[in-house]
Amino acid sequence: MSHPPIKALAFDVFGTVVDWRSGIARDAAPVLARLGRTDIDPHAFADGWRKRYQPALEEVRSGRRPFVILDILHREALEDLLRYHGIDPGDLGEDALADLTYAWHRLDPWPDSVEGLTRLKRRFPIVTLSNGNIALMLAMARRAGLPWDAILGAEVSGVYKPLPESYLATARMLGIAPGELCLVAAHHSDLAAARAAGLQTAYVDRPMEYGGRAAPDAKAAQDWDHDVDGLVRLAVELGG
Repeated sequence: MSHPPIKALAFDVFGTVVDWRSGIARDAAPVLARLGRTDIDPHAFADGWRKRYQPALEEVRSGRRPFVILDILHREALEDLLRYHGIDPGDLGEDALADLTYAWHRLDPWPDSVEGLTRLKRRFPIVTLSNGNIALMLAMARRAGLPWDAILGAEVSGVYKPLPESYLATARMLGIAPGELCLVAAHHSDLAAARAAGLQTAYVDRPMEYGGRAAPDAKAAQDWDHDVDGLVRLAVELGG
């Protein structure tokens, strides 16, 4: 199938550009230790937090709940996770709860991310198409050196992926047709929704996103327009 030339690249961020699991585990470990809960593995804690992500988003996507930013959903999921482990969130105190919630602002990029984005930016506008809110994306970008041209996504469109409008709104904001926008993501389900909305697709393999385990959507793989093992490789394929 022939496609029009790509005019912009939109990126999923959590798991594609940054390593959420290691970052959350790193910040959770000292908190769990202070609580005397060394029985809780920090990486399992990170997995439990992430597991609450899609159900929280679905409450908004379904219309059962008005749109709220991801920072709020992350905080609610954290409190629910603590209770699941028999921990009263109040035992942490407000400052510690807020700081741990903002662990999502402090995630490290994958080793190839900054170089790959920098090279891709030479040829294409690069923007976020993430469910993360603006303050979260901005803090993460400044800490990690992610050279976005613009921070777009859920808070800008008011729609959480993978609803079609999340992808279509991003194309409209960039003043291009959906087929001229390419979503770059490590998640087959995200790419499938983007393709259904008319976008081009680039899959980036991140085998360590779940600590070496298969991703939940591994069976949703398709023959994507591009299939690479990192962002530097994608830059090479796209001539950046």
